[in-house]
Amino acid sequence: MGQSSSTTNYSINRFLTPATISSESSDLADEINIGPLRDHTEDIPDDCLAYIFQLLKAGDRKSSSLVCKRWLRVDAQNRRRLSLIAQSEIISYVPKIFTRFDSVAKLSLRCGRKSVSLNDDALLMISIRCENLTRLKLRGCRELTELGMANFAKNCKNLTKFSCGSCNFGVEGINWMLKYCTDLEELTIKRLRSVNNGNELVIVPGAAALSLKSICLKELVNGQCFEPLVVECKKLKTLKVIRCLGDWDSVLVKIGNGNGILSDVHLERLQVSDIGLGAIAKCVNIDSLHIVRNPDCSNLGLVSVAENCRKLRKLHIDGWNINRIGDEGLIAVAKQCPELQELVLICVHVTHLSMAAIAVNCQRLERLALCGIGAIGDAEIACIAAKCVELKKLCIKGCAISDTAIEALAWGCPNLVKVKIKKCRGVSSEVVNWLLRRKGSLVVSFDAAESEGLDASGSDVGDQESGVEFPVMGDQVVVRDGPSVSVGRLALLRAKLGFFASRNLVPCAFNKSSNHGDSSSSNL
Repeated sequence: MGQSSSTTNYSINRFLTPATISSESSDLADEINIGPLRDHTEDIPDDCLAYIFQLLKAGDRKSSSLVCKRWLRVDAQNRRRLSLIAQSEIISYVPKIFTRFDSVAKLSLRCGRKSVSLNDDALLMISIRCENLTRLKLRGCRELTELGMANFAKNCKNLTKFSCGSCNFGVEGINWMLKYCTDLEELTIKRLRSVNNGNELVIVPGAAALSLKSICLKELVNGQCFEPLVVECKKLKTLKVIRCLGDWDSVLVKIGNGNGILSDVHLERLQVSDIGLGAIAKCVNIDSLHIVRNPDCSNLGLVSVAENCRKLRKLHIDGWNINRIGDEGLIAVAKQCPELQELVLICVHVTHLSMAAIAVNCQRLERLALCGIGAIGDAEIACIAAKCVELKKLCIKGCAISDTAIEALAWGCPNLVKVKIKKCRGVSSEVVNWLLRRKGSLVVSFDAAESEGLDASGSDVGDQESGVEFPVMGDQVVVRDGPSVSVGRLALLRAKLGFFASRNLVPCAFNKSSNHGDSSSSNL
């Protein structure tokens, strides 16, 4: 009495014979009447299924496409971006690949240094089959020639973005692209060998000069052959010149005299002086400026920019510990650029005077990074905490601050959401934990290790936007007690390699969250 029906049934079944159980099981199966298995995903429309695929990462998307023939077809028909290992053997697979993926609009072809890349014939086959191609990235495709680029450009005239690096074709190959791709908007050239051989050929602007909005030149010995193109692009909004030899003042002077819409300028490790900065200052619509390790740039040039570019919102300066940019230039920025929202200062000679001026006058400042500045101490951080009410992200690296500065942050900056404290030996983990308790929603990345060197270059253009990285952690704080050996060795190796070996060891930009949308790729 009082037992459940399931317990009662179990007790009765213990006394049933096998024959009785068998007959009851068959009767139960007849009553349930299990039908054939059915794929319920068949009710999902192809468009919805394609949208789901777009939200997957590359590996998951490739695995999902192998589930059934329908998924394979839907994935292929809706894949807009494709990344291929472009070795010479790919030529025999090109027909099959682009018969399956017939809607590709963004194509990346990469080949390693120790492999033989695809040739002109393979690129021609790809251009014939990719009628909808709008973006092309070439990396390490050393077997491509000017003739191959000419044939490709004739077949893919709708290209809007072209990026190439470590290829062997030179100026003539680029000229063909500028001639036939009349809708080209973004051009990125990195480490082209034939451009670096010092020949006398120059870039002919072509029809693309009427549409180009962004130009990035990186690690070119003869990069000034692009001067006619840079000067003639009247719609140019973004110019990034990184580690290119030659005197760039004259190029910037010509740009400043004729371009009224230039808004984003990145100058890194160039032979450019205050003359070039003064020319850039004539472009009054500049809202983003990077001055990274240019030893001839001083306060004079920065003052000229501040007085004329009142719309400046982002300013990144790496002074390389040369002490040519300091309080005078930054005070001018503070007084003349009230719209400033992002400021990154690395190895710049600043004191309490300029930091106080920025805190008082730049009321819209949301992102601030101070790296490798010995004059930044508790008083400067306390001033920032009290005055910068809109500050959301703060990075302090290699500065002479203590627990007192962290306590000031706890009582100031009401909108602060992310803080990165690295290589500040005067800060203890106890005060960081207290800061977390004081501001529970704050994300803090803390590293008390001794500084091994700071690098402000954020020059991997197209792959990553430069900025200070604030990782989102589950428990909101990361405490590291020891230095990173691998980073130290890497810094030493790159220092030995010299000019072209420099890379970004300390990211100096505020990264945006990545959007996986349609970023899946297929490495075939």
